[in-house]
Amino acid sequence: MTLASIVWDVDPVIFEVFGRGIRWYGLLFALGLLILGPLIEDRMWKREKLKPEWINSLFIYVVVGTVVGARLGHVLFYDPAYYLANPTKIFAVWEGGLASHGGTIGIIIAVWFYSRRVTKRSMLWTLDRLAVPTGLAAALIRLGNLMNSEIFGRPTELPWGFVFPRASEFAGFAERGLSIPACHPTQIYEALAYLVVFAWCMYLYWVRDAARRYSGLILGWFLTGVFGFRFFVESIKNVQESWEVDMVLNYGINMGQLLSIPFVIAGVFLIVYSLRHPLQPEPITKK
Repeated sequence: MTLASIVWDVDPVIFEVFGRGIRWYGLLFALGLLILGPLIEDRMWKREKLKPEWINSLFIYVVVGTVVGARLGHVLFYDPAYYLANPTKIFAVWEGGLASHGGTIGIIIAVWFYSRRVTKRSMLWTLDRLAVPTGLAAALIRLGNLMNSEIFGRPTELPWGFVFPRASEFAGFAERGLSIPACHPTQIYEALAYLVVFAWCMYLYWVRDAARRYSGLILGWFLTGVFGFRFFVESIKNVQESWEVDMVLNYGINMGQLLSIPFVIAGVFLIVYSLRHPLQPEPITKK
């Protein structure tokens, strides 16, 4: 432990209701997904004079797609053997285990159904608008990880290193007289990066009118920014599963980096393609 390190000993549980702990992670997750995200989308819908029933349906599709996709992403990408042996544990979301890559895939699949059944418009039309507040929701989720003392980086001697005495990785250290090392607070790194992506997407939508001028531009920047930074920060982050150690030794990347590559490629493609094929935006009629 360095003298300048920050000891992060925050209780992840805010309070209990009927014996069930209400955690900061769940609160921050809900704040982004169920409150702030929909509020921003509602403002966008009103700006473009879109059908109110469209946004009501979108909310349901996105919530289901996010939760189911994030859970199945963790199950399939990180610990399939355990869940095949214990299938009932797949539904135990309260025990932890949500993967952002799976959540993104879940949203994309949900938007495919939504576009076919509700708006009858292209997926990119919806995803461009949906990407605008998603960076904010992603930042709040990473702050939830911070409150849980999870998904942090490797040891560091930098002055802003965090000591996580509640982390499961360091269970029993104090009893054995071992010093807990200060680690990179990668949750904060990611949260700050996602807030920058959120600000950029807001600028593209509100100032540049990019959602109506280009098809896929906002989504492209979102994917490139979020997963490009995710690829970088994974290089200093502890692996989530023990088998990833061999993956890093053999291939030089972990599962989080591997899963980020297709999203970055797709994001760059969308940016280039959309800029080369601009749309003729329909004017927003004023009442």
